[in-house]
Amino acid sequence: MHKDNRIKLLFLLPAVLWVLCFTIFPLIYSVRLSFFNVKIGSPDEFIGLRNYVHLFQDQRARSSALITLIFVCCGVAIQMTLGMALALLFNRPLRLRGILRTVMTMPLFATPIAVGFLFFTIFYEEGGLINGLLHLNVPWLSNPYWALASITIVDIWQWTPFCFLIFLAVLQGIPAHYYEAATLETNKGWSVFRFITLPILQPTIILVLLLRITEAFKVFDIPFTLTTGGPGTATQVLTMYAYRVGMRFFNYGYSSAISVFLFILVMVVIMTLFKKIRQTYQ
Repeated sequence: MHKDNRIKLLFLLPAVLWVLCFTIFPLIYSVRLSFFNVKIGSPDEFIGLRNYVHLFQDQRARSSALITLIFVCCGVAIQMTLGMALALLFNRPLRLRGILRTVMTMPLFATPIAVGFLFFTIFYEEGGLINGLLHLNVPWLSNPYWALASITIVDIWQWTPFCFLIFLAVLQGIPAHYYEAATLETNKGWSVFRFITLPILQPTIILVLLLRITEAFKVFDIPFTLTTGGPGTATQVLTMYAYRVGMRFFNYGYSSAISVFLFILVMVVIMTLFKKIRQTYQ
C-alpha cells in the first residue's frame, strides 16, 4: 500500500475506533440483550422474542410511546413553523439585526440538563417566575396535560433557533433576481412565498424535519430534570421508560428491547423522509 494511503488510514483510525466502540458495539450488544432475560449474578437466559411480545402487551410502554409521539409531533411542528417565521422576519433589513440574531441563537448552546433545572424554577407553581409575575395559577408541573405542555415548550424554546439558523442560511442564498422577477407578476407576499420561497426551501424543510424528529425521539434530559416523568407517568417518554426498566428495576433485557424498538421506529421515519428527499431531487 502506498505510504500516503497508510497515513490517511492512520488519521481515520481514531474515528473508526470511536464509532466501533461507542456506536456499533453498543447497538449489537443491545440487540443481543433484547433476546435474553438478564439478571445480575446469574447467567443470561435466552427467551427469544418474549421481551418484544411483552413490549406490545405492556400498557406503560404503549402510554410512553403515545406520549413520545405527541411530544415529537407537536414540538417539531411548532419549532419548524416558528423557525421559518423568524427566518423570514430576520431576512429583511432590521435595526440591530446582528445583535438580535445572536440573542435568538443563545438557547441552542445551553446544556439540556441546565435548561431543565432552569425551567423548573420558571414553571414553579408557588411563586415561580411565570405564575408569580403574571399572577397566574397554572399547574405547570402537577397537572398531566400542563406537564406535557411544559416539556414541549422547553424543547421548542431550545431547538427553534436550530431551525431558524438553517432556514435563514438558505433564505440568504436565494438569488435576489427571483424576487425581482416575481414583483413583475404580483405584489402579494403570500404568492411570492408559495411559488418561489417555499419550493426552494422544500429540500431544507425535509432535512430539518429529519434532524429534529431524530433528536426529539431521543429526548431524555428535559423530562428527566423538569418532571422526572410525572405527574405519575404523564411525561414518561420511551427513553425514560427504558431507563427506569433497566436502571431501577434491573431488567436489562426488556430495557434493551424498548431501546431497539425505539431505534427501529426512528429508522422507519428516517427512511420515509430519505425517500421523500430522493423524490424531491429526481
